[in-house]
This record gives sequence, C-alpha cells and structure tokens, in this order.
Amino acid sequence: MFKKILIANRGEIARRVIRTCKKLGVKSVAVYSEADAGALFVREADEAYCIGKPPVNQSYLNADAIIRAAKESGAEAVHPGYGLLSENAPFARKCIEAGLIFIGPSPEIIAAMGSKIEARRTMKAAGVPVIEGVDDPLEDEEAAVLSAEKIGYPAMLKASAGGGGIGMQVVQSEKELRKAFAGNKKRAEMFFGDGAMFIEKYIEEPHHVEIQILADQYGNVVPLMERECSIQRRHQKVVEEAPSPFISEATRQKMLDAAVKAATSIGYINAGTMEMIVDRGQHFYFLEMNTRLQVEHPVTEEITGLDIVEEQLKIASGERLTITRETLKRNGHAIEVRIYAEDPKTFLPSPGKITAFRLPEGEGIRNETAVEAGSEVTPFYDPMIAKLIAWGSSREEACKRIRNALLNYQVEGIKTNIPMLIDTVRHEQFLKGYTTTHFINDFLKQAESRK
Repeated sequence: MFKKILIANRGEIARRVIRTCKKLGVKSVAVYSEADAGALFVREADEAYCIGKPPVNQSYLNADAIIRAAKESGAEAVHPGYGLLSENAPFARKCIEAGLIFIGPSPEIIAAMGSKIEARRTMKAAGVPVIEGVDDPLEDEEAAVLSAEKIGYPAMLKASAGGGGIGMQVVQSEKELRKAFAGNKKRAEMFFGDGAMFIEKYIEEPHHVEIQILADQYGNVVPLMERECSIQRRHQKVVEEAPSPFISEATRQKMLDAAVKAATSIGYINAGTMEMIVDRGQHFYFLEMNTRLQVEHPVTEEITGLDIVEEQLKIASGERLTITRETLKRNGHAIEVRIYAEDPKTFLPSPGKITAFRLPEGEGIRNETAVEAGSEVTPFYDPMIAKLIAWGSSREEACKRIRNALLNYQVEGIKTNIPMLIDTVRHEQFLKGYTTTHFINDFLKQAESRK
C-alpha cells in the first residue's frame, strides 16, 4: 500500500478520498486554489499545496502545477477524483512519466473511452449492444442529414468528446438537425477542443442504468451491481439509487455480463462504470464508459459494504481483488440526492456565503459535504455542495429516510435545489420506481401548467 498520495481534486470528493486514506494509514496531500484556501478538504489533509488562482485553468486543470506539488510532497501516487482531470489521458500520462502512479486505468484506455465514437466501435466489436447509428465522425451537416434519414427520426446528435450534455441534442426532423448541427459542433470545439459529431437513433422513454465495476491487473473483473440514474437535469444526474427498481433480475444479469465482457475486452484496470440506456422493453445499449470514480459511488458502497476508494488504492498498489461476483452480496436499497447551490426552478447557480448549515442525522443516513457554515460558494466551480445518501432494508424504507432527511436539511444564505429534491422523492412516479430521463422536464412542465 502507498505511504502518501496526492488528491488532484477539491470539495467533497477530496474529503472522501482523505477519509479512506486516514482509515488505511496513508498520508494525504491536498492541492488547492486561492479561492479554496480555507476549505474543509485543505484543513483535513496531512499536507496542502496552493497551485494557483481561482479559475480552474490556472489551478485544478494545471497538470504541471499538480505534478510539481506531488513531487515536492513525496507522494507516490495521484488520485484524480471525478471531473476536472480525472479522465484526461495527457494528465495520466504526465503522472506516469513523472514516476507517479495514476490511480485509474491507463492513459490509452482513458483516451479510447473518452471518445464516444471510439468507445462505440470498441464495445460493438466486443459484442456489447450499441444504439443504431454511425461509427465514424460526421464530416459535415449533409452527412448528418443522410445518416439521420437512414436511422430515422427522432435522432440524438452527440459530440464525440462530450460530457455533461454539452454538444448533445434530440432532433425531431431534418429542419431541427440542420439548425442544431453547427451550434453543437461549435460548443464541442469550445469545451473539449474536439468538434467531432456523430448521430444515433433516439431511444423513447429512456432509462439511464449503469454498472459499477472493479478490475485488477490480474484479469479479475467484478461487477458491483447497477445504479438507476434516470433523474437528470440538463443531462446531469440529480438522484441515483441502487439497485434499479426498473429492471428485472434477468435484465440485471445480462447487463452485468455485458459490463464484464466490455471491461475484459479492453483490459480495463481499476474502478470504472459502464453506462447504459435502457428502453421501456428493457433492451439495453452501451452509452459510454466513465474511467474514474463516479459521483454516485456511495449508493453502491451502501448496498455492498465495500469502500470503493479503498479498492481503487489497493488495485493501483498491485493488490489482487479479494471479492468475486459470486461472493458479493446485495443488502438493502440506497438513494442519493445531489445538493446544488442553485435556483430550484431555473437551475442557475446561486453563489454566496452559507450563513447556516445543519446536516440531517439518523439511522441509514450518510452525508458527503464540501462546505460548512461560513463557507463561501464561489462561481468558479461546479455548484454541487453536498450529497445526501439514505440506506434502507427496503426501497420503501430508503424513500422514507431520504424524504425525512431532506426535510431536516438546513442551508441558509444561498438558494439550493432541496425544494425540488423534496418534490421529486415525494412524486408518485418516483415512489413507483419508474422514472425516465424526461422526469424533471415533465415534472416542471406539469408544475408550471398548474399555476
């Protein structure tokens, strides 16, 4: 096991990794921007290094500054968390070239899965179902129109290097596609430096279900059940749960088999997630692979009893997995909600000073937070300030606990999405366990029409 690792991230995920480091007796090194100098994760780490000014490109995306801090601190490895540089192949390569262990898959795997087009080709070759669509970048608008005519409308236009819904748009006709193509291509170029676009058949009533996997360097791949992540706003997840209340046991086993086949085919090592789109008939299709720790990993930990960060560190240090698909047991049900500093109706960020902050407590309740009373939520970073997780022996119990915990959550001084989350976990469709990726949009339209 490592003696010291650097965490190339901030906020609640940095605190989460620090907690496992303390449990294992591993020294933790934080890096921070000037805006985060007084943050909880900076105070909790064994060492901390300022790496630049508040903007992310001058701090948390400054690979050279992060690697300098790692070398100066004597860290042996780098944990990238999620977001920021976590799926950046050049950063992973720089870490390795600097003599550091990158806690994640190889740069080559990150690069291959980071391109949605390349990932699609790879999964198709591995025998994993993919949505009907094109396997090569669209040369121009006319190529997009021709492809859409072949697969039929509605279609989904996507940026190959995209994430967070950027460069993605459902189009219902040739007119909509022509209108959408240039703008989405431009956004992809601006955000990702890659304007490659492709198109797929749009899946009606889509459910977003993903499979968490662990894989070691000895060829062992273990799927850690699945998570339902269909409740999203602007293609970003807001509520996640494990297991999925939608899929059958037969579909579950087929999806787990597909995830193992996919990870094995590419020689994947460390924690990763296979994301799937599932239609109303429970046919599933590969969406993308996240080559990092997921925001929603706590719900999987709650139903399996595993510490996924601990498993990541063990795998990266050369240890063999001690669990198997056969020995892994599922216990109960877990639900996570993401708490954002944002207007609950418009979803616009709500930066400012938190004047009061009180976390709910109780049996089955877990809090992952980035802030405290007095914290300043700045406009420089993602507005997620906390995650609330509820475990129950049944889904009904987990639903009751998450609802009561949200009602007892106190954040003052800024707006949050807590009112929207309370309405969500009370909604009859959520309680039934049938929510598609349209849930929030449909829910908001219904609320607006009642005014």
